[in-house]
Amino acid sequence: MGTVTTFDPVTEHERTRAALAAAASRLVALLRAVPDQDARSGVPEWTVGDVGAHLAAVYLAYTALVSPDDAVEWEDVLPSGEGTFVERITAMNSRSVTLFGGEERAKVPDFVAERGETFLRVTEGLPPDTPVSAPWYGEVPFTLATVTGLLLSETLVHGLDVARGARLPWSIGDDEAGLVLGQSMPTMMAAALDPVKSRGVRIAFDLAVKGGPRLAVVVDDATVTVTRDAPPRAYDCRIVAAPATFLLVSFRRTPIWKAVASGRMRAGGRKPWLAVRLGQLVAGP
Repeated sequence: MGTVTTFDPVTEHERTRAALAAAASRLVALLRAVPDQDARSGVPEWTVGDVGAHLAAVYLAYTALVSPDDAVEWEDVLPSGEGTFVERITAMNSRSVTLFGGEERAKVPDFVAERGETFLRVTEGLPPDTPVSAPWYGEVPFTLATVTGLLLSETLVHGLDVARGARLPWSIGDDEAGLVLGQSMPTMMAAALDPVKSRGVRIAFDLAVKGGPRLAVVVDDATVTVTRDAPPRAYDCRIVAAPATFLLVSFRRTPIWKAVASGRMRAGGRKPWLAVRLGQLVAGP
């Protein structure tokens, strides 16, 4: 079954805050170094400038969640109607690119730097389990730890998208990726479960991130529970992965076959072939 580890949520949250501060600083430097805003990025339908605009909107949105001085009229931004998880996130992503256009894009690096500093300042000292409402995700119960992990993931993954298009260096370390997975993955897996594809499905996954969190992901007929440090039990499939690799596979920046071929992800257990189902059951825009 493997060894079940435990973690200190306060210590991990503080480590995530430190990782976010470092990654945001790297991101600002990267955005300032971009030579061509119109170059194609790591997101096929977006230019490098589009990704930068999206990042500025992300930093605006997440800071608005925790800072009364930066409040946003969400009814003017959110897509109309309920919609599925994928539909809501896709609509928000499309909207985000339009919030910073033309000459405003030259100010994106400074805007990201200022909002990043504000987010960390206003949340300093708050408990990681402080409730936070993120309207674009619907009624999903978020905490400050989740939001901090998500902002770190946006910074790391979209930093890579910018770097790939601008042909500039960018790295995602296993330590910072592991923090993203521990802080935000349990909540986001539950939020992103595809209700159609998971109907009638019953699979228990043991997700062991090397040097990172151990997650029990149990899909049971269109519902899912994701538990950290779960007691030992029988699983259908065990997935062992390096943190940065699993992060990039989760965000569809690295194909799973490449992760397996590199030896940084492998499946085991009674039914190892079920590993590919996890990415199919958890939706993505």
